[in-house]
Amino acid sequence: MKSINIEHYIDAYLRRFSTKQMIAIPMVALLVSLMILGWSYYSTGSPVELGVEFTGGTIVTVESTSPYNVVQQEFATQFPDTPPISGRDAGGGRVLLQFGPMDTSQQLELNKYISSHYGKDVFLKQMSALYGENLQRSAIKAVLYAFIGMAIIVFFIFKSIVPSGAVVLSAFSDIVIAATLMDLFNISLSLGTVAALLMLIGYSVDSDILLTTRVLKRRGTTDEKLRAAMKTGLTMTSTTLSAIFVLFVVSTFAHFFTSFSRIDIISDISLVLLLGLTVDLMNTWMLNTGILKWYTSRDAPTRKKRGRKK
Repeated sequence: MKSINIEHYIDAYLRRFSTKQMIAIPMVALLVSLMILGWSYYSTGSPVELGVEFTGGTIVTVESTSPYNVVQQEFATQFPDTPPISGRDAGGGRVLLQFGPMDTSQQLELNKYISSHYGKDVFLKQMSALYGENLQRSAIKAVLYAFIGMAIIVFFIFKSIVPSGAVVLSAFSDIVIAATLMDLFNISLSLGTVAALLMLIGYSVDSDILLTTRVLKRRGTTDEKLRAAMKTGLTMTSTTLSAIFVLFVVSTFAHFFTSFSRIDIISDISLVLLLGLTVDLMNTWMLNTGILKWYTSRDAPTRKKRGRKK
């Protein structure tokens, strides 16, 4: 079996794309993503769809032999004023339905209907809108504090504005484009997806620091250092993507073939990480790489002058 020569493809990539193209393509993607999130915020009041943890509402899981869309339609007919926002197969002959915020009388009617038609073997989770607002503020603070802490550490490590700014910009772009993909794929912002965005910051900074350290602190030409960094970084990211893909498949689809239930929070986390790490490939190996190539080529004459003076 013929082995894949990854260095050949890395060389072809570095020859094909100019420094301007490496920077321009991710920046266009970032600007388009900001426009989409801005429009979503203007039209709905939130850049991404908020899950029940943030808006408040009720999650109901009932046992049923009918498909989830049939059960969802049944509840929509019975409760036309507060129909289910969404529904899906939860595995093991169960259906999960999500309802929006309800007043006390509507909640009592729903509870009465469920107990009379589906018995006592029902999972029901209620969350108030006030609790949802508190969670929303906490989630925003968590992402913001993590990002600020990451930026401070990166500037402390490299002590140079351009390389440090490139790392921060790449991480910011990862979060923004990942949030845009969540919006486009109708993935709501839940506690699981917030955790995934926080992890994405760590993954992004890891690959960016690897690249920046190799380019700035090792000897050799810029292309030689980029080849070595890309070979290591792409191996790391592809390994992580493979593991997360398996995690996504097992947590999302295993209930179709086994007695295991679908694991929502693991499914949400793994899906957002898959999208975010794919985006990180672009931002690390195009945006950050392009900025570092420009920075080292601009800084090269200065370093030569300093060497002559010595």
